[in-house]
Amino acid sequence: MSANAIKFGTDGWRGVIGAEFTFDRLLMVAPIAAAVLADTYSAKTGNRKIIVGFDRRFMAETFAKRMAEAVRLAGFDVILSDGYAPTPAFSWAAHSQNALGALVITASHNPGDYLGLKVKGNFGGSVPPEMTQQIEARLGQTLSSTEPGSLNTFDPWESYCQELRGKVDLASIQAAIESGKLTVFADAMHGAASTGLDRLLGTPITELNSNTDPLFDGGAPEPLPKYLSQLMRVIRSHHTEPGVRVGLVFDGDCDRIAAVDGSGEFLSSQILIPILIEHLVKRRGFTGEIIKTVSTSNLVPRIAKLYNLPVYETPIGYKYIADRMLDTPVLIGGEESGGIGYGNHIPERDALLSALYILEAIAKSQQDLGDLYRQLETQTNYDFKYDRVDLHLASMDVKSKLVAQLETQPFAKIANIEVRDRNLADGYKFNLSDGSWLLIRFSGTEPVLRLYCEAATIDRVHQTLAWAQDWANSVS
Repeated sequence: MSANAIKFGTDGWRGVIGAEFTFDRLLMVAPIAAAVLADTYSAKTGNRKIIVGFDRRFMAETFAKRMAEAVRLAGFDVILSDGYAPTPAFSWAAHSQNALGALVITASHNPGDYLGLKVKGNFGGSVPPEMTQQIEARLGQTLSSTEPGSLNTFDPWESYCQELRGKVDLASIQAAIESGKLTVFADAMHGAASTGLDRLLGTPITELNSNTDPLFDGGAPEPLPKYLSQLMRVIRSHHTEPGVRVGLVFDGDCDRIAAVDGSGEFLSSQILIPILIEHLVKRRGFTGEIIKTVSTSNLVPRIAKLYNLPVYETPIGYKYIADRMLDTPVLIGGEESGGIGYGNHIPERDALLSALYILEAIAKSQQDLGDLYRQLETQTNYDFKYDRVDLHLASMDVKSKLVAQLETQPFAKIANIEVRDRNLADGYKFNLSDGSWLLIRFSGTEPVLRLYCEAATIDRVHQTLAWAQDWANSVS
């Protein structure tokens, strides 16, 4: 039963502490994960090094230390973080230190009662699905006895920050901040991003929610508007000050980002990705393929067309983007949930690098993020809105009924708009005759229905999402 309870989702295995996520289960799965990493990458690395890291969640450090010892006893040379750090820092460590990979204790954006395990490969990103399937298949097996490995500690921030600083015009950002032309606020959401921008910029900024809070103010460390009232309020209170104001928001393990513009409006990655594409091409002269997930805004291919760049679409999950980045020249790869990565870095979503590029775009353009986005809408003649709803279902049986109906009775109309075609690459995406779309996806590990919509007005978005919720509830 313990083995069967360990299921890897879009990015890692997660569960409620003390119920699904326990010491026994972690100490069973971690050596197996290390063994699968060794089977995959040892011929390349010529060593048995495993990076072990953790975020700021309740008992994360304790779980990481216990895991490090279990992996060491299984014959691996463990390099354990001496403190919390962003998950991308551990992905970078796996790559830069030529380790087999990294095992990171984090539950990302989940509520405070969750913990989890992310498995990163030698290349510096999430391992592909076939590797997590191998881990699951081998659970319960006994590893062959071997000599215990070594255990050493390291500072994950030093090399990581040095790498990121070299990717931007740091001096232009610092000059804009120091001259008062740019005021930066960062919401660490009590997570691993705390102190990150200070370390990178070497110039003071205003950081909110930088303290450790295992309950995350009663919410979750997810960059969504419902958790950001404080940041929005603070930015609006500075509206009379000169220069550009921006708020940057990081999830619990700092691999996802959102922003708030100078007027206090929330900007999801659906808005940030187009801004970043334009900045990297226009002001940095970068090029390459643009990778988007099936749930990413249709503005992205329009921006790509503007600059004559190819677009590649993947299922949802950054591991699919990372897999494409391994053998294709890529400019940027992004997903609607806030994960954005870059072809000039490791194939991993990295919120702090995204933050630096956003600040660089503002410093060089001297424009507010909201203004930059509206200019792109004008250039592409594309003015659409987006939202998403997660609907908790009564049971997995309800999920099965909904799937059966989607398969046997596909919609001809949605909210009185005709369906033009369907995309079944990941879930059920319905492209409608008015240019809008609705995506219906199910969680693979829990009875949750995810609904995504993009349409010409926010009212139309909400009407479509309400229609989809009514449909789901009627089947239930």
